[in-house]
Amino acid sequence: MGRLASSSSSSSCCCFSPRTFTHLRLPSSFRFRVCRAFDSRSIPQAEQNHPSSQAAAMDVMTTYHDETKHGLQRYARGPHGLDWASQPNPFRRYLGARVVPLDHFPPLPPAEGLDPLYPAVFLEPQHPKPLTMASLSQFLYDSLALSAWKTAGRSTWSLRVNPSSGNLQPTEGYVISAPLPGISEHPFVAHYAPKEHALEVRAELPLSLWEELTQGLPEGSFLVGLTSIFWREAWKYGERAFRYCNHDVGHAIGAISVAAAALGWECRLIDDLGTKELEIILGVSEKKPVSTSGTSKGHFPELEQEHADCLILLFPRQVQAQPKNDSGAKSISSISDGQNESSPKVVLSDPFYSSALISRLVGLEWKGKPNALSREHVRWGIIYKVAEAARKPLTNLYKNGALPNSDRLQIDNSYQALSVYKSLTARQVVHKRRSAVDMDGKYGMQKEVFYQILLKAMPSIDPKESQGGQLQIPFRTLPWRAELHMALFVHRVVDLPKGLYFLVRNPSHEKILRESMRSEFDWEKPPGCPTVLPLYMLVAGDCRSLAARLSCHQEIAGDSCFSLGMIAHFNNVIGDQGPWMYPRLFWEAGVLGQLLYLEAHAVGVSATGIGCYFDDSVHEILGLKGKDFQSLYHFTIGVPVVDTRVMSLPAYPGPLVDA
Repeated sequence: MGRLASSSSSSSCCCFSPRTFTHLRLPSSFRFRVCRAFDSRSIPQAEQNHPSSQAAAMDVMTTYHDETKHGLQRYARGPHGLDWASQPNPFRRYLGARVVPLDHFPPLPPAEGLDPLYPAVFLEPQHPKPLTMASLSQFLYDSLALSAWKTAGRSTWSLRVNPSSGNLQPTEGYVISAPLPGISEHPFVAHYAPKEHALEVRAELPLSLWEELTQGLPEGSFLVGLTSIFWREAWKYGERAFRYCNHDVGHAIGAISVAAAALGWECRLIDDLGTKELEIILGVSEKKPVSTSGTSKGHFPELEQEHADCLILLFPRQVQAQPKNDSGAKSISSISDGQNESSPKVVLSDPFYSSALISRLVGLEWKGKPNALSREHVRWGIIYKVAEAARKPLTNLYKNGALPNSDRLQIDNSYQALSVYKSLTARQVVHKRRSAVDMDGKYGMQKEVFYQILLKAMPSIDPKESQGGQLQIPFRTLPWRAELHMALFVHRVVDLPKGLYFLVRNPSHEKILRESMRSEFDWEKPPGCPTVLPLYMLVAGDCRSLAARLSCHQEIAGDSCFSLGMIAHFNNVIGDQGPWMYPRLFWEAGVLGQLLYLEAHAVGVSATGIGCYFDDSVHEILGLKGKDFQSLYHFTIGVPVVDTRVMSLPAYPGPLVDA
């Protein structure tokens, strides 16, 4: 993801040579205006019904979001050049912790029949594998491990299954599990070291404490935690790094969800826990304070501390097939709705959410000292100020104890164009994924391929799900209803008019979206669009230059088959929940981005996440005013151009030295 990542190898696809494109007939009001410099004094104050502390946090969050927008007149604040001598080490190690090497897997392609094909992971619930050292190794290998090494000239760098802005890899992973033969005789907390594909055992828990923590959970459950090191992204991107770190958390959640599904495991984000409790669970609670004022350069080792992001529960899927309905669709209930006693609802018992219980982890003996990542740093104070404002309190979001979105998983093959996929396993796709650095600007994709990608990008394809419930993999990991939509710039899709389109991912938002956007938009269903896909053409015409200009003048957004901006339902969501929901909107964008990456490679093309775009210019094109909706992430999908100067090497064993 981003412009530092290397391109993927070329793949065959259904392509066509482009015809002459018609000129975009946009109303005169669509011309760009120069964005003014941002003035924090014009930022609206938080609503008065918030407690004073939350109102202050909301003000910090709003100020950060506005001041880190890119505009046609100026970019968000960042370094004027890259200090290569201080480039952060992308590999965190806990020196002194016991290292447990994990199992490796055969080179791709794997032995026939051992791994499910990519579409099957989403459409056919896999038989759950028991939690063992081997299955945990496979899970980490397919979610957070290295996917390749790249070399060009004297430079060598690694790529990972979970993508990252600029390939800077701010996200760290942790495993919390019951005793596993070959890893630990006791329940343990371990840090995942991707370069070695190994676990560093940081702490062991008393068995009685583990049993209290997991009371009421299915047998074979375990936890995965994610943290961020903001400095890794800030080294290149400055103040906008907080956005990109949370994009990367979302990509990691998406990668974890797909890898788990291939093993027959379900994922749920445990979002009742507060930031403080997460820090304790993951062993990153001992911190030195970071100054939140101004920007300074010097030796600030506290910038290398980890920020606790989230905790994910993984557990074996309990599959129960249901009769076909009238349309021939087959519903699959992965977790019972509680009416069938043979497949009980998964619940989290009250002690799991107890702050007093979590605090007992403070007394654990934590092993290992974190390695230094840079010899010099630049502190962007606003990053740590917004991170503090977005800290989540301990809450009781799910008072009935039921995990959200666990009641059903609807599958209807009549909406799926499965023939568009290559014959690739899920593992092949996740390890094949790359970020394209250039698109060819010549070839396009078939309309059926385009619609299939968008169907998979929907949180649900259930016509009865009118409130944005997230039922499809990987979105079902998230406990909230879908808050992101997609503004699409269609350039090269066979038999589909070029122009600006909009995908409404949460039907309950459609009315306010239509009212908030330009009145001259057509809102017409395109030809051949599946009935369950709420895709609309807003205006026809050639959007190539427009898409490139909106994405910081990057041609890759106009040379692709299509590009898009993710538009988040913003003010109401954060206002209702609190400023801690701000990073979660970026997580949702990252999960959606991960799905788009995998879909692109599964059909034989490529993709790139674009974090650099002109925020308010996107809003102006759509006619959006205020902060009811905000653009949070851009993406582009098309036929890549291969950089023949870059050579690929296997992920394991990798080189002894990397630049």
